[in-house]
Amino acid sequence: MIDFLTQCRAIVGDAYVLDAPADMAPFLTDWRGRFTGKALAVLRPGSVEQVAALVRACVSQQVALVPQGGNTGLVLGSVPDASGAQVVLSLARLNSIRQIDPVNRTMTVDAGCILQQIQEAAAAEGCLFPLSLAAEGSCTIGGNLSTNAGGTAVLRYGNTRELCLGLEVVTPQGEVWSGLRGLRKDNTGYDLRDLFIGAEGTLGIITGAVLKLYPQPKASITALAALPSPAAAQQLLVLMQDYCGSSLTGFELMSRYCLELVAEQFPQLPKPFVTPHAHYVLLELSSSESERHAVGLLEQAIGAALERDVINDAVVATSVAQSADLWQLREHIPLAQAKAGKNIKHDISLPVSRIADFIAVTGPQLDAAFPGCQLVCFGHLGDGNLHYNVAPPVGISNEDFLANQEKVNRVVHDSVVSFGGSISAEHGIGALKRDELAHYKSTVELNMMRAIKAALDPLGIMNPGKIL
Repeated sequence: MIDFLTQCRAIVGDAYVLDAPADMAPFLTDWRGRFTGKALAVLRPGSVEQVAALVRACVSQQVALVPQGGNTGLVLGSVPDASGAQVVLSLARLNSIRQIDPVNRTMTVDAGCILQQIQEAAAAEGCLFPLSLAAEGSCTIGGNLSTNAGGTAVLRYGNTRELCLGLEVVTPQGEVWSGLRGLRKDNTGYDLRDLFIGAEGTLGIITGAVLKLYPQPKASITALAALPSPAAAQQLLVLMQDYCGSSLTGFELMSRYCLELVAEQFPQLPKPFVTPHAHYVLLELSSSESERHAVGLLEQAIGAALERDVINDAVVATSVAQSADLWQLREHIPLAQAKAGKNIKHDISLPVSRIADFIAVTGPQLDAAFPGCQLVCFGHLGDGNLHYNVAPPVGISNEDFLANQEKVNRVVHDSVVSFGGSISAEHGIGALKRDELAHYKSTVELNMMRAIKAALDPLGIMNPGKIL
């Protein structure tokens, strides 16, 4: 393997082939700190050509590689296994905004661009790139595309897949496919772009992308509504859509326990309601007309919801600062969970119409199997995505409870499937959910996926052990 690393150093330079344990350490542990792998080396190319050359070197030596962006994933998809035989290929140095076309409403970027960098570059041109999630200050667009990330604006703009028009990809043979076309209509055969989006680096390495841009809204209004139940939240969603249409850009469900957890771990954050309520919805409206228009829509909708007893109360932000405070409550839920201790996470999706029934059925099932367990239930109700996390009962250690992960997963995932849902909404499969995927996917689906993998990556060197 000395010859292989020498070859890699000749491609990218000595400084960008890391093989000392201390230098590799930041690339080997997943974001949640649940697993630390080993690697032969960490490779840090600075161009697409270097990525392709490194892949060819891996092919020649049959060395498996693990593509990595910001390493903010939650399913062990961007870290190597424990063998020490794989290399991590970090895209962090590919971080240029290549082109912005405000007339075509597109932006061409390197895969290693930080999401926030892309948002800011779009805003500087008077445009909006609407993908937004908690890790936007450190996640990369290549990782977002590889996992088909969702975030808080899927209700209006769709997942990352819907925000991408074209890709540049280094294949498992070390060739470069340039599909960087800013076309909204291109009906010329198989859509190769959609093969790589959501493939978690198992079919090739995304190195560049053409992204859709949108007009900046003239105004955004945020409100927090208090509700008696998830069923009421479903009613509120339909009502808001009837009154506001596509102006409704965010609709986030949070349980009482979620906000109690945030208040406990972050007491400096605001407490919008004096009296606690069973559930809350954080909603956002964006208007292409004016703030007055957005406020009018929201007032009508909230008024109708109060008259029909759909909601108990509501707080409307009257400034940018107040809006940010309300969003902080939602965004601090994962941080509060992390500070409170370990929990068993589930990133699930369901038909919106089935969410209330799922919550009503699954909670008692878990409590019967694991008495006293705490449910941290929140997520993007508008697009059917729940983060349904299970924390240990009081007095039970994290380690003892995590030993039940497989049993907890079975209760939750069986219930999800029974309601017509999916065991992964936006986090992907990685290594963490690989066996769960095999448990729930049909033989036909799995065989088609394996056939695609074998056709594109016959040596199996692209992120092996992930998804399949």
